[in-house]
Amino acid sequence: MLSEAEWQIVALSLKVSIVAMLLTLPLAFALAWVLARKRFAGRVLLDAIVHLPLVLPPVVTGWLLLLAFGAQGPVGRALDSLFGATVMFRWTGAAIAAAIMALPLMVRAIRLSIEGVDRKLEGAARTLGAGPWRSFFEITLPLSLPGVLAAMVLGFARSIGEFGATITFVSNIPGETRTLPLAIYTALQVPGGETMATRLAIISVALSLIALVASEALARRGHAARTGHVL
Repeated sequence: MLSEAEWQIVALSLKVSIVAMLLTLPLAFALAWVLARKRFAGRVLLDAIVHLPLVLPPVVTGWLLLLAFGAQGPVGRALDSLFGATVMFRWTGAAIAAAIMALPLMVRAIRLSIEGVDRKLEGAARTLGAGPWRSFFEITLPLSLPGVLAAMVLGFARSIGEFGATITFVSNIPGETRTLPLAIYTALQVPGGETMATRLAIISVALSLIALVASEALARRGHAARTGHVL
């Protein structure tokens, strides 16, 4: 059985992960569509920048977020002057860190799904009088939807496991930024905390495993829908 504090950690982790995934989704889809459908100078550079969080140490990503969103950072100053708000040491900052770390995985999953859509179908829709937007909403989006859903689940799973960028950017504050990975790390630093760490680790593994299985199932369904095969 989990204690009240542990339930609070789980609830905070779910909130941060869901918000991070929803925050990332529009940008991830836009970037995936551009990378899948457009050819332009700087495309390789854009692709590299999108995937940079995958290869950078998470601590470096957190430090860059600290520079951008800190009191003296450009985004931090703008938020303070326009809205009197800050994301520093807040759960919203943890969601931003998780969103940045999840972005490359979501972009890749959506991009592969869009690239799997037969462009001849889009061309046929155009010849029948459908405009670009109608062709997108009636052909491209429905066929790529399983990949989009898989990307959402994958982004959620990645956000659940985010540690390095979060602790660097918004610290480890109980009830505010202490998500599952941070809580497990904290428990392991306390004598006798192994039991709590084990319970939280089991929950973390279960959530991540469910998300990964769901992502794979959605990706397979998307492939079956495009190829006409039945699973």
